[in-house]
Amino acid sequence: MSHRVAELETALNDFDPGVREGALRELVALADAGAVKLPPPVEAVNMHCHTFFSFNGYGYSPSALAWLGRRHGFAAMGIVDFDVLDGVDEFLDACELAGLRGSAGIETRVFVPEFAAREINSPGEPGVCYQMGIGFASGQSEGRASEILAGLRQRAADRNRGMMARTNAHLAPVSIDYERDVLPLTPKGNATERHMLTAYVAAAKRAYPERAERVRFWAEKLAMEPAKVDTQIDDGPEFKNVIRAKLMKRGGVGYVEASPESFPTVDAFHEMIALCGALPCFAWLDGASAGERDIEELLGLMVEKGAVAVNIIPDRNWNIKDPENRRVKVQSLHDFVRLAQERDLPLNVGTEMNKYGLKLVDDFDAPELEPVRRAFLDGAHFVYGHTLMQRALGMGYQSDWAETHLPSRRERNDFYTQVGYRVEPGIQGKQRIERLNKTLSAAEILTALEQ
Repeated sequence: MSHRVAELETALNDFDPGVREGALRELVALADAGAVKLPPPVEAVNMHCHTFFSFNGYGYSPSALAWLGRRHGFAAMGIVDFDVLDGVDEFLDACELAGLRGSAGIETRVFVPEFAAREINSPGEPGVCYQMGIGFASGQSEGRASEILAGLRQRAADRNRGMMARTNAHLAPVSIDYERDVLPLTPKGNATERHMLTAYVAAAKRAYPERAERVRFWAEKLAMEPAKVDTQIDDGPEFKNVIRAKLMKRGGVGYVEASPESFPTVDAFHEMIALCGALPCFAWLDGASAGERDIEELLGLMVEKGAVAVNIIPDRNWNIKDPENRRVKVQSLHDFVRLAQERDLPLNVGTEMNKYGLKLVDDFDAPELEPVRRAFLDGAHFVYGHTLMQRALGMGYQSDWAETHLPSRRERNDFYTQVGYRVEPGIQGKQRIERLNKTLSAAEILTALEQ
């Protein structure tokens, strides 16, 4: 049986959606029959996981992440992909089937004119900001929202092609073709720098099959000592990070200088998210940049432009070797969480998983996270509660019902958080919501859910 389970878990990452769905259904059936033991939920969440629809360091699909969360007993999981909503419906369906609280979103880089002279959370790129939308109830869009989404996908592809052209010129005679070498590495054509890195490593291996030749090639092209390359070249994920840093990031030959035209404005991105009934979410880095040092001004601006939540990657803000650096980062983390709570902004936290080696879930038992642990858990249940209400009844955070019954951010946060805690994940939980009368008040809904 263990061999069959392993086969099915591998099939969860197949590029064929039918294969993924069939594998998940069989795994859930095995769990229902007692052949696979699933633990009860624990107080651990990862609400920021990239899937293979952008890039996941372990190759995980949305279905695989839903199963992973349930198999480990996580209380909730959320996906976030760069520039696309391709995994939203699959993930939410998979969470419902597996019995896991789930949320789904999107991440991109936007231009913030008011901070054009200040670096925010994209290193070396003043005015450019990683920004998110969370709590999507569907990956389908239409009208203006669909136009904005299409623009995100096209801008990303254009940036990739420009980077590839510059990198090809530098790495000659090694080169790659976008259609032939890069897009086949993706399930739905949304490539990233990390897909291109995989293609370049494979192309170099084809051109220089002998390891010694390949070491000399990379040493020359990366301006590194051959001995240094020799110690790193066999560590696939880490060596790709070296290539990325040398060639694709700021200062590298493939880097395309950021400009306002390269990215959508924060206003357009937030407009798309709201049109989809989802939640604009500011992504905080670590408080060290010029823009994030002016966090009161920055966060105020983001709220003014529609942000209703914030995202944090906790591990990079406490799991640090240098004691003094750790002390500073932890204090910044705690200060930012306090500010977010004062502004009634729920917290979305996770590990990203968009490169190999990142954790499957944060260590909520770490002393550094103890003061913010409950806020992190509440945030996960908040976005799940919103997603559930929007998906089942169209009564999520941005709905007309919420505008009428929950006029303030604090009221909405409290209501959707309580829904998230009170309603069990899975089909039965969704059915409980679907049976509610849409004319009920927020208090009446919570009373009904408590019975």
